[in-house]
Amino acid sequence: MKRIRGALMSGLLLGLLGLLGLSAFAVLPQNQRRPTLFLIGDSTVKNGRGQGDGGLWGWGNFLAAHFDTTRLAVANNALGGTSSRTFQTNGLWGKVQVNIKPGDFLIMQFGHNDSGPLADTARARGTIRSNGDESQEIYNPIKKRQEVVHSYGWYLRQLIADAKAKGATVYVCSPIPRNSWTAGKVNRAAGDYGLWAAEAAKQGGAYFIDLNKIIADKYDQEGEERVKRTYFNAEDHTHPIEAGAKLNAALVVDGLRGTRKSPLTKYLVDAN
Repeated sequence: MKRIRGALMSGLLLGLLGLLGLSAFAVLPQNQRRPTLFLIGDSTVKNGRGQGDGGLWGWGNFLAAHFDTTRLAVANNALGGTSSRTFQTNGLWGKVQVNIKPGDFLIMQFGHNDSGPLADTARARGTIRSNGDESQEIYNPIKKRQEVVHSYGWYLRQLIADAKAKGATVYVCSPIPRNSWTAGKVNRAAGDYGLWAAEAAKQGGAYFIDLNKIIADKYDQEGEERVKRTYFNAEDHTHPIEAGAKLNAALVVDGLRGTRKSPLTKYLVDAN
């Protein structure tokens, strides 16, 4: 009798475990099928810890609100102070890249820190100012070793190639404009980082969002005084306050809509 009861209990336990296993198996593929939108960049994408440090925000904090997050996950992996070079050489990109799966998306925006020195003792984060294949060997005083530094466009092309190799669709943004004006018009990056970002995106087979132009057009439309009063504080001409970051996020979405046959737009909350 004890043997019969033991056999019955074992059978029930195995059946229960089977059901639990079947249930877990049924849920897992659904989670795996939900794509992720990864964001990478500098502090204009995610400022500080992404909690409004100093009243300043990056646009990446407000981008998820424009998407149906039941169908698309959004992960803001940007880090302040990074350039297209140091985001890769400091190991940050590797931590993002390992999580990318086929069907995912990547939006990148670098440039604000790429104009810095190549080999100073403070950051050593600069890149060669071009989209070319030239390079320069330097001694990195922070890492205390030799390093070959490439162009801004070269580093963007590496990011594009890496992400596409993992099966992701890639979008490159030109860097947002600073709160810097000349004769009543905001200063643009059309002749340098905006141009090089566009060239790198085209060469790498990525979508390009001319975010610098889109935002600059909006700023010029609203006027210098209103922009300074509404979107920035008096101490910082690079990082917007919350209203400015929300505007930039909305304009990223406008840029997405303007890209031809963009597969990411179907996940927008007002896609139809």
